[in-house]
Amino acid sequence: MAKRRKLSNPLALTVMVLLDEGPMHPYQIAQTLRRRGKQHSVKINFGSLYTVVQNLEKHGYVEVTGVQREGNRPERTLYGLTEAGRDEMLAWLSDLIAVPADEFPVFETALSLLPVLPPGEVAELLADREQTLVVQAAAFRGVLTQLGDTLPRIFIIETEFQLHMIEAQLEWVRSFRKELTESTLEGIEEWRTFHDTGAVPEEWKDLDEQDIVLDPGQEN
Repeated sequence: MAKRRKLSNPLALTVMVLLDEGPMHPYQIAQTLRRRGKQHSVKINFGSLYTVVQNLEKHGYVEVTGVQREGNRPERTLYGLTEAGRDEMLAWLSDLIAVPADEFPVFETALSLLPVLPPGEVAELLADREQTLVVQAAAFRGVLTQLGDTLPRIFIIETEFQLHMIEAQLEWVRSFRKELTESTLEGIEEWRTFHDTGAVPEEWKDLDEQDIVLDPGQEN
């Protein structure tokens, strides 16, 4: 089980990883994130970056290491990673890689509530989603090509993973939509009856009487 951390914002972890390369000021951190295309993998609010750095300093994970002066520009405070920050960074990142998290994606929530919509409408909505996923996949391929020309693969591996996840979702959506349009999905007739009559099918009522465990991590 992953340890409960003092900070949970992934942007804080991203900042610590950058500062492990050497001291930077917040504006430089923002520039580096943009240059490396990290906005595709980390929810970055550049306006709150200073607050993130302040929180890291508050917990002793970063510290002021100096001041940078460039011509007539205002002085910029440089921050560096502390030993405590490096320990936290390594432990946090290791947990994220090793321990799958319950992230509750909103699409999974929508799928869990699917019967409230008619099967035909769901098929049409999934067709819309399919088109969007096709566009997203093409966009990520473009990003990978662009970044791959300037960065080693290890620095864009998360974008590669995102593309694979989009492609996997696209494959599933196409398969499930085919089941809907061809009426091969188990239980689709009861689903249609529910919307035709407004009455909950007896087969569904029977499910509520059964002791069914739907948690893959829980034994029967």
